[in-house]
Amino acid sequence: MELSDLKERLYEGVTDKLIEDFKEYVSAHPSSDEAYFLLGNAYRRQENWEDALNSYQNAMDINPDSPAKLAYDAIQEVLAFYNKDMYNQ
Repeated sequence: MELSDLKERLYEGVTDKLIEDFKEYVSAHPSSDEAYFLLGNAYRRQENWEDALNSYQNAMDINPDSPAKLAYDAIQEVLAFYNKDMYNQ
């Protein structure tokens, strides 16, 4: 399976099968920061923040200039946001 095929499937929608295929790909290509970044994007689309952050961290460990840094920081900002005035009462 090619990374470009997985990337195309990611834009079509995230499924559990796609996540498993990405995990299989990164197991076979552990030095692919792009694969970890895309896996993080798949997790993010499922709102699985912990696994998304872990995947982005793996991408940044491989390549500190990875776009995963921006995605990681964005999730951290969202998760850190707290304003009780914004909640419905």
